[in-house]
Amino acid sequence: MFTKILIANRGEIACRVIDTARKLGVATVAVYSDADANARHVRMADEAVHIGPPQPAQSYLLGDRIIQVALDTGAQGIHPGYGFLSENPDFVDAVEKAGLTFIGPSADAIRKMGLKDAAKKLMVEAGVPVVPGYHGENQDPGFLAAEADKMGYPVLIKAVAGGGGKGMRRVDDPADFADALKSAQGEAQTAFGNADVLVEKYILSPRHIEVQVFGDGTHAVHLFERDCSLQRRHQKVIEEAPAPGMTEEVREAMGMAGVRAAEAIGYKGAGTVEFIVDGANGLRADGFWFMEMNTRLQVEHPVTEEITGIDLVEWQLRVASGEGLPMQQDELTITGHSFEARLYAEDVPKGFLPATGTLSHLKFPEGARADTGVRAGDTISPFYDPMIAKLTVHAGSRAAALRMLSSALSKTEVAGSVTNLAFLGALTRHEGFAKGDVDTGLIDRDLEALTHEPGPTMADIGAAALCALDLLKRTGTGFTLWGGLNHFVTLSHADDTYDVVVSSYGADRHVITVGEDSIEATCLNGQWKLGEDRGPRVAKAGNVVTVFAQSGLEFHVSDPLDQDAGVGAGAGVIEAPMPGLVKAVFAKAGQEVKEGDRLAILEAMKMEHSLEAARDGVVAEVLCADGDQVEAGAPLIRLEEEEGDA
Repeated sequence: MFTKILIANRGEIACRVIDTARKLGVATVAVYSDADANARHVRMADEAVHIGPPQPAQSYLLGDRIIQVALDTGAQGIHPGYGFLSENPDFVDAVEKAGLTFIGPSADAIRKMGLKDAAKKLMVEAGVPVVPGYHGENQDPGFLAAEADKMGYPVLIKAVAGGGGKGMRRVDDPADFADALKSAQGEAQTAFGNADVLVEKYILSPRHIEVQVFGDGTHAVHLFERDCSLQRRHQKVIEEAPAPGMTEEVREAMGMAGVRAAEAIGYKGAGTVEFIVDGANGLRADGFWFMEMNTRLQVEHPVTEEITGIDLVEWQLRVASGEGLPMQQDELTITGHSFEARLYAEDVPKGFLPATGTLSHLKFPEGARADTGVRAGDTISPFYDPMIAKLTVHAGSRAAALRMLSSALSKTEVAGSVTNLAFLGALTRHEGFAKGDVDTGLIDRDLEALTHEPGPTMADIGAAALCALDLLKRTGTGFTLWGGLNHFVTLSHADDTYDVVVSSYGADRHVITVGEDSIEATCLNGQWKLGEDRGPRVAKAGNVVTVFAQSGLEFHVSDPLDQDAGVGAGAGVIEAPMPGLVKAVFAKAGQEVKEGDRLAILEAMKMEHSLEAARDGVVAEVLCADGDQVEAGAPLIRLEEEEGDA
């Protein structure tokens, strides 16, 4: 076993590896960028070394720098986590050339699975079923369009290098193929430095089921399957194990296909073989096809750990240090059911736009596993993935585990950034998902219902007002002889503003009024009630109050005399929604535009975001250019004022 390893990553996966290393008595070395100087993984590690600026290309992707740090600190192996350098075969070669151990597969195995087209040819030779499609080198648009016509629509265009939904487009109509191809190639070039794509037949009722495999370089076992069908824009949202509706026959067929795939490339370590599955008429042994192999530990590995009782990171360290497979196939079993939900800082009403912010409050409930790389006080940086945590639960049955997940999400408290908590909670209550009727299109079909926000109740507004006025902590509020002492506060939530009057009748009794509605707040033995129900927990940071109800409601405390300095309903200025790089500008001064027209593309948090006109109008001026690095809120394009604009 190693005595010291370096973790070439950050965030929750770095913390996850440190947890297991500590359990095994293995010392750890963390690396960090300027943005992560006080990060959780830095504080957890035995040693930490600064490697560069926040941009990944100047820090976490500097393989030579990271290898030198490992040598300087006496680390014997490098664990890559996932993302960054984890699937870079040149980095693996460099690690081994330096006399260090790469805690993962060989460079040869990574190369064989790194390009989706070549990998599928290899899988055909290994007897693993693949989806019909074109996986060749010809990238001529006309040729690819002709191949798509042969397959029949719909088809899926996919970048040959990479994953995470980047460089991927579904096309239903031949007339849309050329534009979709150009868009996919552009995104692939940006994300992976390789614009090549493949084209596949699109399965109409697809499920995404993957098999966890583990090899020692010669032999491999599978640790059963995970269902990752609940996706949004090809990004996984909630994963579970085992897959609902799975039979022993299909599990055996799929598991052994995963093992054949791993053994065909001499795979060593933890990997995942992903399959697209036809879920139209139940799972069948002849109804699944190879998509790709991820030659690393997956984000969703905790659900497999929960149902098998196996620590996959421990297995990685043991096998990389020279041990054989810790268990054989017949020794592995499934116990119960597990779900994992990915908690992100993202603005769901704005199309799941990644968000930033400083976490003023963060609390996870007991009874749920929370894999996280952040703490209260940490900032969600625009330079990295905006994940806050992965919440994982395990119970004896799928129904019980789903109830546990719903409860855990409802008790999770986050303040300081918008999150997808309410969206995740809505998914746990979705009737079809509860029944196990899942496919990759479920979220998009029911997106409106899943993202509907009912708005705050009087109890929510009352709790926010009491917190804003610091009345929840006061021991005396004063009173008048003829009635309550009135306090006034203006709160805003989303697009609504509430002028609130709080009439205090002592330290333990207040009446909150908004317009014609009112609710009484009373305190008994330190516990507040609003109306007949227990008051929600609250947190305050600056002029923002977060009420932990409905998965978190953020209220801004405002001065009613302040004037709105924004562009208001005119929507005449298109601003950068987050810090990022202006990838392309399509608007020109004097150009007439319609509502919804794409005016620019902003690249941020590893994704491209289209900035569209909020109304019809004429472009007055363009305030940015291709290649500009802009801050959140920076004005990019201004439309001419309409009559009535302020």
